[in-house]
Amino acid sequence: MAKVSTRKSRQYWLFKSEPESFSIEDLKAAKDQTTYWDGVRNFQARNMLRDSIQIGDGVLFYHSNVDPLAIVGTARVVKNGYPDHTAFDSKNDHYDPKSSKEDPTWYMVDIRLVQIFETPITRAMLQGVEELEEMVLLQKGSRLSVQPVTTDEWQVIHRLAGLKPSV
Repeated sequence: MAKVSTRKSRQYWLFKSEPESFSIEDLKAAKDQTTYWDGVRNFQARNMLRDSIQIGDGVLFYHSNVDPLAIVGTARVVKNGYPDHTAFDSKNDHYDPKSSKEDPTWYMVDIRLVQIFETPITRAMLQGVEELEEMVLLQKGSRLSVQPVTTDEWQVIHRLAGLKPSV
């Protein structure tokens, strides 16, 4: 049975991706500039994808494991969480033999590109902004590939990118 949302306000998230695996340019090149966000193999991040992230939510696209680490643009969630089919494919890098179609362990959402920032907002730039001191991304030990972002953080990051924040 489909989950019915009672949430009225948009939420914001940061999705990390290593650009050699999937970059914002790959998202731009995708059909309709849309793709599924697969391969998340952390239970806390999975729970957000499955239970919290919804159509219309904003996504900061973050390039990780690259120099410089940076938020490079934004996307919008266009499909709520559903089972990650890559977990069922033994030939896929994200295969998980414990996950099945009948009892899926892993979930994903679909996102569509909104914009690529003209100038990436580097982690070093974020660390110097007082309004972002509590941002999950900047906390010691924060390694989740999917993280919540507050409305205020979303707006500050858009200002840093020289853009009018959309909420």
